[in-house]
Amino acid sequence: MADPNSGAVLVCGGAGYIASHVVGALLDAGRTPVVVDDLSTGRRRAVPEGVALHEASVGDRAALDAVFAAHDIAAVMHFCAHAYVGESVEDPRKYYRNNTVNALVLLEAMLDHGVGEIVFSSSAAVYGVPDTVPIDETAAIRPINPYGRTKAIFEQVLADYGRAYGLRWAALRYFNAAGAMPDGSIGEDHDPETHLIPLVLRAALRPAGPGVKVFGTDYDTPDGTCIRDYVHVLDLASAHVRALDYLAAGEPSAAMNLGTGSGFSVLEIIETCRKVTGVDIPHEAAPRRPGDPPALVARVDRAHEALGWRAEHSDIETIVATAWAWHRGHPAGYGRPQTHGR
Repeated sequence: MADPNSGAVLVCGGAGYIASHVVGALLDAGRTPVVVDDLSTGRRRAVPEGVALHEASVGDRAALDAVFAAHDIAAVMHFCAHAYVGESVEDPRKYYRNNTVNALVLLEAMLDHGVGEIVFSSSAAVYGVPDTVPIDETAAIRPINPYGRTKAIFEQVLADYGRAYGLRWAALRYFNAAGAMPDGSIGEDHDPETHLIPLVLRAALRPAGPGVKVFGTDYDTPDGTCIRDYVHVLDLASAHVRALDYLAAGEPSAAMNLGTGSGFSVLEIIETCRKVTGVDIPHEAAPRRPGDPPALVARVDRAHEALGWRAEHSDIETIVATAWAWHRGHPAGYGRPQTHGR
């Protein structure tokens, strides 16, 4: 196996929202990231200048072999998954092909090239509708949609490969990633956009446009709307770097939640966005979406203890303020010409 304390880190899906921030964190930590991304949803402008970018799918074994041959890869981070819950229900084969089959091609390439450590971008979607909140890692794994099932399946694959082949892994289960680089240089640019904070901020940019839909106002929560645990993308990035160090130190493979341990309702998010932007953002009630739990909040004791990690940027006003700086400076996302800087 490659020496995990030296060499490059292969960031699969490194042109995406979360992964591009991780690439920056790797650079700040003195590591050498190498990006593989087919740019189907990733943005070339999100990858810092000077970072090697290979435009390829992780399902393309020949392309992966060329990347491993060209770089001294010590460890892998895997982010490149389709991630729309509704689409996963409508087109599950797209999700199983990319999130499961292509991911297996990546694991085969890793093992054949002697790379034995991987940090996997997992999701709180593996829990489905939890019995209790906050959720810890011992909660039942029972996803309620194909997207969540693909994440749960791949976590099981990692465990099986660990037992059989000595693969060492960390599966980081995100709750709600949000925010952007404080300087507004990189941020969230999805098409279509489904995440609450960017939708609300886009509405703030166009206050005369359609209002934000609030899906469900009769949940058993203080204000009747869903509660979610929002974690700043910079905190997610730092957790990934710490997870690499954790594996390099020989610590046991594990799944870990990444969140803050507290949650905010949809109406609280809209109000925070109003305060930060100074715009009275229109919103309107809409029917519940099937499968939306009333509250999803993480217990993060395991990440605290194993990684020494704390969410340092995740107070909700900081999250919204950094996201606002990004959206205000990039109203068309990465489609608008800009000078890149981290």
